Amino acid sequence: MKFKRMTGVILAGVSAVAWISGASPSMGAVAAPSAAGSGLADSAPSTAARWHAREGLYYKRNWGVEIIGVKPVSSGYMLAFRYRVIDPEKAKVLNDRHSKAYLRDLATGTVLSVPAMENVGELRTGTAPEVDRTYFMIFGNPGKLVKSGSRVTVVAGNMHVDGLIVD
Repeated sequence: MKFKRMTGVILAGVSAVAWISGASPSMGAVAAPSAAGSGLADSAPSTAARWHAREGLYYKRNWGVEIIGVKPVSSGYMLAFRYRVIDPEKAKVLNDRHSKAYLRDLATGTVLSVPAMENVGELRTGTAPEVDRTYFMIFGNPGKLVKSGSRVTVVAGNMHVDGLIVD
C-alpha cells in the first residue's frame, strides 16, 4: 500500500515539474533545457550563412569577389563592408574611387555614404585589387540608423550587393 502511494506522489511530482517546464506530462520525463536557453548555438544556419550559400556564388562568378559581410564598427556609428577578391579584373569596380559607393537600408530607405576624411580621403580601399586579399569599405552610420539584423544593399558603381544582413 505504501509503495502505491509513494509511486503516486512521485508521478505527481514529475508531472508538476514537466508542466512547469512546458513538457507534456504524458511524455513521462522532464524536458531537457533547450539549446537557446543554455547559450549553445542553434544547429540551423544563421540568416547570414543562408545568404552566403544562396547568393555568394553569383558574386564570385560575375564580380570576382567573395562577400564576407557587413558588420557594425566604432560602437555602431560606422558599418564595415568586407569582401575578398578572387578575380582582380572583375573586382576593379569595388576599388575604383571614381565610382560612388553607398549602403541602403531596405526597410527604412536610409542611404549611408563612405565618409571622406580631410587628410586620409574616403574610407575605402583604392589600390588595384589583388587575388586572395580582403578589402573593405566603411560607411558612416550617424545616430546608429542601421542596426544589426537589418537587410541592406551595398552599391559601388554598377555593382549591387542586395539583401545583405548586418551582423
